[in-house]
Order: sequence, then structure tokens, then C-alpha cells
Amino acid sequence: MPRRRSTTPTLFIVGGAEDRVGKASLLRQFVTLAGGRKARLVIVPTASSYQDEVAAAYTEVFGRIGVAGVRVVNPGDREEAHDAAAVALVDDATGVFISGGSQLRLSQVFPGTPLGEAIHRAHDRGCVVGGTSAGASIMSDFMISMGEEGVTPRQRASQLSAGLGLLPGVVVDQHFDQRARYGRLMSVIAPSPHLLGVGIDENTAIIVSDRREFTVRGAGAVFVVDCRAARTDAPEARAGAPVLVSGATVHSLPAGATFDLVQRRLTGFVEHHPDVLVALATAKA
Repeated sequence: MPRRRSTTPTLFIVGGAEDRVGKASLLRQFVTLAGGRKARLVIVPTASSYQDEVAAAYTEVFGRIGVAGVRVVNPGDREEAHDAAAVALVDDATGVFISGGSQLRLSQVFPGTPLGEAIHRAHDRGCVVGGTSAGASIMSDFMISMGEEGVTPRQRASQLSAGLGLLPGVVVDQHFDQRARYGRLMSVIAPSPHLLGVGIDENTAIIVSDRREFTVRGAGAVFVVDCRAARTDAPEARAGAPVLVSGATVHSLPAGATFDLVQRRLTGFVEHHPDVLVALATAKA
């Protein structure tokens, strides 16, 4: 008998720069969760400055993986996000994938529109909603739409905008290690300790099940910062000054780690050997 697709609300959040040319391991996992060869995928390239090229690239890689049912939804503004035909495509999808680009472009178009509501309905019924880079940041209630890079948290080093709210209580950042975004994520979470910060490396993903737990996949790691018990001078620090953050709990989670978003703790770990390491070992043999 064919395997039944899960109806558990699932997010597939990628830190950007995922492999699309080689094994495309992460995108293959996304397709599997969305129904395999029978998946009905919707690509959303709205965040990109090169939307046609991005749509074509993802259509090609998903086709190479074996999916025939790939459609593109690309509203140019909030008015186009009311288009009934586009809403119908999302309502029929088993997987929605939001590309990288500008987070601000996404926050201008999707939250509070019929297309944004359709993505929420899709998630609720078990359609796998995925995103990479900007498409990762838009998943949370609040997202870092711009900000300085670096290790040291600084006052007013970042700007927050509204996200889709598919992952409440969490702020997602991406290209995390590669662009040294520790400081900007910490500067957002320290003054808002009820939020949890999740920074995702490139070619790395978290698979979030039922808004409660995620598992790490891919070549990098996921950085989680919990400031519930931390001390900070954020209310007093001047603009641009380093911010005191003492007593924060941080987690560095490689592939195979499972993390409880409600209890804010590691719940499991199975050692994985990422494809990049396997490829390096093969090349040296």
C-alpha cells in the first residue's frame, strides 16, 4: 500500500544556500514530506529580485527529483495577494516553498492577506510549508528584516517586521554562522525573553512538527538562544553600544538533534554524517 502523507502541521525551514545542484538532499526530504512524486508543490519566488530565474531553478530541481505537479504563485503586491486563482493553488498544495531574497518584500505582501491566510490553512491541514533564507525568516511572528552582522550584540542593531506567524514565540535567523549573525539575534532575544531565538546555518534545515518540536538536518548546525534567565542592560544601553547579556542558555544543535520548543530543551540526538563530510572522505580516498 502507498505510504500515507502525514497530516501533522509541518514546517521545513532552511538557513539558505541549500544544495540544488548535487544531491539536493534537503529538497529531497522536503519533497518526501510533501508526498513524493505525487506531491503538488507551489513555489513562491516573491522575495527574490530574480523571480523568474528562481522559479525556473526550483521547478527544475523539483522536476529532477521526480515531481511533475509544480506551480508558481508570485504576487507583486498586496492587491495581487487577493487573487482567487493563486489562493486556490495554495489550498490544493501538499507543499509550499518560499524562496530567499528580501524579507521586507515578503512582509509587505503576505501577512494579513488572503494568500497569507491560505498558507496558514495549508499548514494547519498538514501541507508542508518550507522556506529558505528570507523564506525561513517569514515563518515566525516577528522576523529580523535587516540588521548588522557580528558576534557582539548591540543596541538597535536590527529591525523587526511582521512574519507569517506559523511558528509562534520564535524568531528565526538564517545564513547564521556564515554571516556571523549571533549578535543581532541575541540583541533581539535579550530584551524579549519570552521569545526563543533560532539561527540556522546554510544548507541546514529544521523540520518543525506540530509547532512543538524540531529536528535538525543538513550540513551545518542550529543555534538556539534562550534568555529567560538572562540579565541584560538593554533598557538602558545607548544606541550602538554593546548590550550586556549574562546567563543566557545557548544550544548548538547539529544534524540528528531534536529540540522541544515548549520545554526549551534537547530531547534526542542521533549522530549523523552530513553529505558534505561523506563527499570529502570520498574525494580523499
